Amino acid sequence: MIAYLALAGAAVGVLSGLFGIGGGSVLVPVLYTVMTAIGVSEDVRMQVTLGTSFGVIGPTGLRSFLAHRARNSVDMAALRRLAPPVFFGVIAGVLLASIASSETLRWIWVVIAALISVKLAAGRDDLRLGETLPQSRGLDAVAFVIGALSAFMSIGGGLFIVSLLMLFGYPVLVAVATSSGFGPIIAATGLAGFAYAGWNAAGLPPGSLGYVNIPAALVMLPASLAFAPLGVRIAHRLPKRALELAFAAFLALVSLKFLYTLYA
Repeated sequence: MIAYLALAGAAVGVLSGLFGIGGGSVLVPVLYTVMTAIGVSEDVRMQVTLGTSFGVIGPTGLRSFLAHRARNSVDMAALRRLAPPVFFGVIAGVLLASIASSETLRWIWVVIAALISVKLAAGRDDLRLGETLPQSRGLDAVAFVIGALSAFMSIGGGLFIVSLLMLFGYPVLVAVATSSGFGPIIAATGLAGFAYAGWNAAGLPPGSLGYVNIPAALVMLPASLAFAPLGVRIAHRLPKRALELAFAAFLALVSLKFLYTLYA
């Protein structure tokens, strides 16, 4: 089990740097499988999975963000523009996720990951909402929803933020690099929220702080941090279309994985 978690941590690190997604997209399916194997109650299994994931993707996302910023790929103006509504969205999302059923949370994964996969695979660069991020309440609302969905799915926001930035004319590499900056913000907020929300929950696995399982996070974190720069180097070498298709294929697999757990 320890080797399995460490290997998953390495995969999380590579994906964090490669796609700017914080690694939660691979971490959540892996952790859910582990929590199932050790007999964690179905009533809290998905919540523990989400809370623990935030304990890993925060430091990993920060490592990925710093690596991208060192290559001058991050649009700091876009990061500052979207960070406040994303932050408040995460708070709302944690509160809802703490009371939602495991089945509901998995269906959110299935639907959202599939939709973004289709969008990326289509490769429609002409699907644009503008050339710059607007100063509008509408964009604030979208960023708030992104924060809430990131909490539901325990991801660094890259699944949504990369797509949003590309709709406003950002090249995929800049979108990936900029989205990596949201990972630490979302993870820190989500980690504190899930720890608090699950403080007195029944059926938690040993070593848990609320819905955050400390032993699992500590096993995965070192490998995740070590491999994040490798993902960044790969992202900077891949052609734009190859990066889009790789991201689309990965999300399709994640969606199918959770769909399988719903009917298995």
